[in-house]
Parts: sequence; C-alpha cells; structure tokens
Amino acid sequence: MTQSATILGCEGSRLGTDEAAFFREADPWGFILFARNVETPDQLRRLTGDLRAAVGREAPILVDQEGGRVQRLGAPHWREWLPPLDQVARTAPEAMERGLYLRYRLIAAELRAVGIDANCAPTADIAGQDTHPFLKNRCFGADAATVTRAARASAEGLLQGGVLPVMKHLPGHGRAVVDSHLQLPRVGAALGDLDATDFAPFRALADLPMAMTAHIVFDAVDAERPATASAAAIALIRDRIGFGGLLMTDDLSMEALSGTLGERAAAGIAAGCDIALYCKGIRAEAEAVVVASGHLSGAAAARAEQALACRRPPDAIDTALLEAELEALLMGRVHG
Repeated sequence: MTQSATILGCEGSRLGTDEAAFFREADPWGFILFARNVETPDQLRRLTGDLRAAVGREAPILVDQEGGRVQRLGAPHWREWLPPLDQVARTAPEAMERGLYLRYRLIAAELRAVGIDANCAPTADIAGQDTHPFLKNRCFGADAATVTRAARASAEGLLQGGVLPVMKHLPGHGRAVVDSHLQLPRVGAALGDLDATDFAPFRALADLPMAMTAHIVFDAVDAERPATASAAAIALIRDRIGFGGLLMTDDLSMEALSGTLGERAAAGIAAGCDIALYCKGIRAEAEAVVVASGHLSGAAAARAEQALACRRPPDAIDTALLEAELEALLMGRVHG
C-alpha cells in the first residue's frame, strides 16, 4: 500500500490492537509523540517499536523536544532543559554555537535511546519585542544572524546524533502577537522587510531535510489564507526562500485554522505541503485526515525519501564529558 501523506499521533502510552490495525491500514508516513504517550524509557521503547511494527517499516517517529516549555520527555527519566532563549542568554557569545550543538547532541542521544529519530526543532523564528509569549523564549535570538547560527548548530547536533531536525515555522512566526494554538495571527509587514528579517534564517538553512509551516497570514503574500493553506506562501517557501526538503503542516488541530480536520488537511496538501501533521490521536479525526491527505507520490514522495536518507547512525560520544562541557559553558555568563 502506498503510504498516506500524514504524520499521526497515537492515543496513549500503549498501542492497542484496534489502534495498531488502524495504523496498518492507514499507513501514515510517520508518527508523532506527546507527553500523553510518555511514561518511562522502557515503555517508550516498546511504544516506538510497536508503532513501527504496525506499519511494517522503520517509519520516522517525531517529538517536540525543544527544551523549556516544549519538551515531551522530562524528569525524572530525562534531563530538563532551559528554554532556548535562556540558554543563549547564559552562554558567552563566542560559545553560543558550541553550547547549542552540545545541547541538541545530548537531546539526540536521549531520543535515539527510546526509538525517536526526528525532533521538531530547531525553531528559526526571530524573537521580537511583541512576539507572543507562547513562542518568544522558544526562539534563539532577536536578529537573523544570531538565529541562523544558533539553529544551524542545533540542527548539526541532532543530525550527528542520528535524529532528523524539523525546522520551524516557515516562512516565519516571530511577528505573531497571538497564539496560533488559539487564534490566527496576521502580519502586515512589507515583503522586503520580511525578506531581510523573518525569511533570512530559513533561506540560510534551506538545505535541512525537513521543515514545518506556520499557521499565520502574511498580508504581503496571501491576505486570505494562512501560510499552511496558501499556495502563494508555499511557492514563496520553495522559490523565494529556496527550501527543497520535506514540508509538513504544523499541527492541524490548532485553532488558527478553520474548517473540519479533513478540510484543513486537504487545504494544506492542495497548497503544496507534502505531509499533513495531525497530533491529537482522536480516531475519527485521524481517519478524516488520512482520507483528505491522500497518498505520498511524485515530488512529495521523493522529498520524503531524501529526508529519510539523511538518517544515519549516531556518532559515538562520551555523554558525561559533553554534559560537563555544556555545564561549564552555561556558567560562563549569566544575565539577570
């Protein structure tokens, strides 16, 4: 069966027989895990193994493990990480990239140990004075150059740890002053200003294998539709920004989008997204997303294969040594 153009969430911490049968039939390209799916390392290894067994292949399994508020694996079994912006603030400028590389190399080791091989990070959005708090401290900085350097180092840490990075949120979410989980942000900036700021980190990182869209309206690009559902915005991501990798929607459950889950999925695929991401794990909604998204084919299938080809065995590390180095870097400078 041809894989469906979806990444799906699952209901809980264990995969039941009925849910496994649904996944076998639906055959999503990949899966995404949330805190509801996470208990212990042993439980998580079983779950990731069962998900792959359900579809009969080494399907990618994603998670949001940015650090700070957005980390699905936490204490007591996993490290608690500073918000990205806080780590940058606590690290001397000349050590920023090394510190972020170490952070995400260690995160990659934690993820690979439980069968997770893709992380929805780094966030390449630029933090502004009015950036909504849901996003602000998940960013790396307030200018394109800093964000580019930080996101590149973070992505390299993940890749060298055998974990695929998912860059987000294209073409830029930093100007949003409302939370797209709850309502639709709108940005009125001119295209030239966006080019010089918001789009710049994504352009510099356009070689990364996977990325996620933003549920946000750019009046200068398409005043009617959020980027996720806008053919004009997806064309800008492909042509003006130059991203050639696998492009997935942000979570279709977010209230920035309108319509049913099936309508949201269909709109994203029609606009040019390769993959529809549905995170909640509610069966009826997942079924609608699978039907509306169709199968991976053509250029989208080729990009999916190219992304998976970037998976590699992790380089060997001395975890204690890297932890000690990171801790020393974080002691280098503290901002009040």
